Amino acid sequence: MTPVLATFLKQHGASEALIEQATAAAEPLELPTRHILLNQGEQPEYCYFLLEGICHACYLTPDGRQFSKEFYWDQDVLIGFESLLSDTPSPFLLETLSASKLIAIPIEIIRQWRLHRETLYLNLLERQLQFKEHKERFMLIHNPEERFLLFSHSFPELISRLADYQVASYLGITSTSLSRIKKRQIQNESQK
Repeated sequence: MTPVLATFLKQHGASEALIEQATAAAEPLELPTRHILLNQGEQPEYCYFLLEGICHACYLTPDGRQFSKEFYWDQDVLIGFESLLSDTPSPFLLETLSASKLIAIPIEIIRQWRLHRETLYLNLLERQLQFKEHKERFMLIHNPEERFLLFSHSFPELISRLADYQVASYLGITSTSLSRIKKRQIQNESQK
């Protein structure tokens, strides 16, 4: 498990010393579907490297509604930068959506990387910023149907592994709207 993590860290600018530090502290996890890694409002103790599976970050409202923040899948890193930067509890819930293999790395290690302005930390932060900029643009300049088409074309392997309500939440629409969009897509395909 740790060779995959070591390769990922090296690709993102980690020195051999940082790779050794991370892999020595790494805890392998094999978790079932719907396992909560971090509750909303809880102080994070770990960040995670997802070897295999799907994880989901979402915001929960007091009235029980759920808004998808992000999906993570094979060979992705899960770091709550807002909590890390402000030393506050997590504003979102983090859970597995499938049986998953992860590597837990103590958040204290990430704090040390930040404190020392390690290239690895800066590269991970920039990577996250790029994802956020992309999603902001995705949500602002595309209508719901365009968002669905972009999402399904960009992540075909992911869309088949998610429930419609999860996809709808990520796209910022209702399940009913998604159902209508999918129906129109089927009609359009059949007319070709």
